[in-house]
Amino acid sequence: MAFDHLAMAARLRQLRMNGIGGKAVSQRAVACALGVSVPLISSWENGNAMPPEERLTGYAQLFATSRSMPHHEARLVELTDFSDEERGCFKELLDELLQLRPATSPADERITRSPWEGMWHFADRSPVTVVCARLPDPPQVAPDDPEYVELASYADLDALLELHGHVYAANPGVVVNHRLADNLRQEDITNHLVLIGGVDGNQLTGRVMRALDLPVIQTGAAFVAGDQVFRATLEGSRLTEDVAQFCRGPNPFNRKRTVTICNGNYGRGTYGAVRTLTDPRFRDRNRVYLAERYGQRDTYSILSRVEVVAGEVITPDWTHDGTVLHEWSRP
Repeated sequence: MAFDHLAMAARLRQLRMNGIGGKAVSQRAVACALGVSVPLISSWENGNAMPPEERLTGYAQLFATSRSMPHHEARLVELTDFSDEERGCFKELLDELLQLRPATSPADERITRSPWEGMWHFADRSPVTVVCARLPDPPQVAPDDPEYVELASYADLDALLELHGHVYAANPGVVVNHRLADNLRQEDITNHLVLIGGVDGNQLTGRVMRALDLPVIQTGAAFVAGDQVFRATLEGSRLTEDVAQFCRGPNPFNRKRTVTICNGNYGRGTYGAVRTLTDPRFRDRNRVYLAERYGQRDTYSILSRVEVVAGEVITPDWTHDGTVLHEWSRP
């Protein structure tokens, strides 16, 4: 058992025993507040497993305020409802816990991670439709040809594969379909919608952006917000920086469902938009950023830089100065 696991285990146990408002909290109460099982809390306190970053965020949120137990049941107070003092305690405690957490392997992440969480979980358990553009010149292979591959017609395949897996894992038992933008049915459009790719290829992206009345439009290889223009950076023919858009709002075709846009000037930007909330190294801080900035607001849009190094997309960190280029939300 690694020393880091012991140090983390001791601190989590200490937090629980010190309690909320001076009163010790049971493992069951912590488990209910965080949405995990009691055995998982026990395994973290015994050092048999290391909690992922998103669970440490929950711990900091729970123990940063005495308001987490208003009666006899622990609950997480929304970060947007924190006072300045509570916010300071939250950030200090989260930093402390993250310092105790060593770098983990993907296998460790899978062991300790619960899928019922995060921005890609839809609590109403309604179906989800992921919509992509069709490639301009897809392989000309007939569907009955032995070499036919359906996904060969899809643009932004890296973004689709990354996102589809996360949405599927975060919504057990929920139907998650992928569709081409030019081959949609009514039942597809009135689900929770996730739109991948820009207005040039995914016609639905532009229509939804207009329906949400966003102050951002996409024209060609640029985003425009008022008199600001956000373009990708190329050195010759080599892309070194793209622009990503992440947007969420009510589905204009069924307002009881949501629509999420992951978009870019180029495919690298689209992939970067997806990775902001799937990359285990950045998704937790980006999720906290959304909670602190937008709280319960139902419509918001973020444009951010996406650096491309040796052809590799660097996941945007919204909390880092200079990453967010433009943001907007509806009051």
